[in-house]
Amino acid sequence: MYISPFIKQCFVTVTVGINTITYGCAIGFPAILLPQLKSPNSELEVTKKSESWIAAILALSLLAGNFVSPFIMERLGRKIAHFTVSVIFLCGWYITLLASNVEVLIIGRIFLGIAGGILSTLRSILVGEYTSPRNRGAFLSTLSLTQAFGIMLVHLIGSLFSWLKTALMCVFFPFISLIMIIYTPESPSWLIAKGRYNESRQVFRWLRGNDEDNELESMILARMAFEQAKIKEYKDGNCFRRWFQTIKKKEFYKPILILIHSNTILHFSGGTTIASYSTVILGHLMGPKANVHFWMVFLDVQRVISNSIFVYIINRTKRRIMIFSTGALSLVSHVAIAIFIYLKTSGWNYDSIWLPALLINIQFFAVAVGTVPLPQVIGGEVLPLEYRSIGGTISLATGGSIMFLVLKTFPELIDNCGLHGTYVVYTMVIFVNLLLIGVLLPETKGKTLQQIEDEFRGRPLRLEEIEARQSLQSNPVENYKRKMSESNTIIETYN
Repeated sequence: MYISPFIKQCFVTVTVGINTITYGCAIGFPAILLPQLKSPNSELEVTKKSESWIAAILALSLLAGNFVSPFIMERLGRKIAHFTVSVIFLCGWYITLLASNVEVLIIGRIFLGIAGGILSTLRSILVGEYTSPRNRGAFLSTLSLTQAFGIMLVHLIGSLFSWLKTALMCVFFPFISLIMIIYTPESPSWLIAKGRYNESRQVFRWLRGNDEDNELESMILARMAFEQAKIKEYKDGNCFRRWFQTIKKKEFYKPILILIHSNTILHFSGGTTIASYSTVILGHLMGPKANVHFWMVFLDVQRVISNSIFVYIINRTKRRIMIFSTGALSLVSHVAIAIFIYLKTSGWNYDSIWLPALLINIQFFAVAVGTVPLPQVIGGEVLPLEYRSIGGTISLATGGSIMFLVLKTFPELIDNCGLHGTYVVYTMVIFVNLLLIGVLLPETKGKTLQQIEDEFRGRPLRLEEIEARQSLQSNPVENYKRKMSESNTIIETYN
């Protein structure tokens, strides 16, 4: 039976998406766990200090997953790495189910964080390598959609059932993904990196059909040229010199800086804090009379709908326009909420719930349509193949550190500065990072991964530079790569 390449790409993306739902459930779990643990009927005793650790330890353990991820991805392959994520997620949820005290509960959160750290590095790389440039943006945007769905689902289930039953239901997602991974192929990009060119051609054509062979052969030839250049570098220099030369390359450090700044905006824009502290934020914003559980689920539904809108518009809108429009909307919503809370604490007698509801919905719309999903899209496009794992690890490790900082300090900021002061601090962070992204990020919409890499380099390789490294007569592959880069540049100029 014939199955179209598009359906095959959808299958692989769904496999990644199911594990991303699990990650979303892990992120949103504290919002329903902590209120139940503080109830008089709770069997587990929790202090204010342990509350912050339950919420923040996930972000800290992300770092361990970030550092393990490159080794698994590069040595064992993308498929084994994805398989490992599902297994660790299963362990984390089972430990949570068996927790008899807060310490065991935190250990379960550590396992979930490690799996989330590996997945954070892996998921955009997987989707970026498996899918066609025509639909890559839409496929990558589903990562934030499925993560938002996981947060919404765990909040909804946790509002109706106990945290133990909620954790039990969360077990099923990594189990389903585990089965689906068995039927997914290895990444063609990883096969190319390992020199398994014939196998990569078979997988690439299984995923993409026969219409994109030019990109396939360009990737193979570029990799062959890279391997030849690497052999020469090993002969001509020491390890420290090679590392120094790599760090100086624009195609290495610029994508990493872009991802660091975009992940910073992601965590400070509200998606992370509202997922874990939604009842606290909504209580401060809407007052004690509001049904915070209703509004928590309502915002999650709005986020899923907004993420679905993002999937539709991402292939029709340039990346830079999306970043700056949603970033500006996020800034406006933060400033408006800060002013509203400040006026309320200064004596403004306003009891209607609709104005704060409107403000928090505007903030969440910006989160769902831009600040959360766009880093996933960008991460799958800007990192070159040879630096993809280490680059993603560095940027996401930084993002995990920022996520831990945000979640651990949020209760103290609320106590010392109030919600309005907290939002003012977040506004300044978002503004600075948005400016830096504007300087660094080129437009990537509709371009192949090789074209994006050449644009970060600033120009195609010149003939004299190649001749300085090695003879063109002994390396016709490098000459072919140069010609391909030059022709792509000419085409882009006329377009």
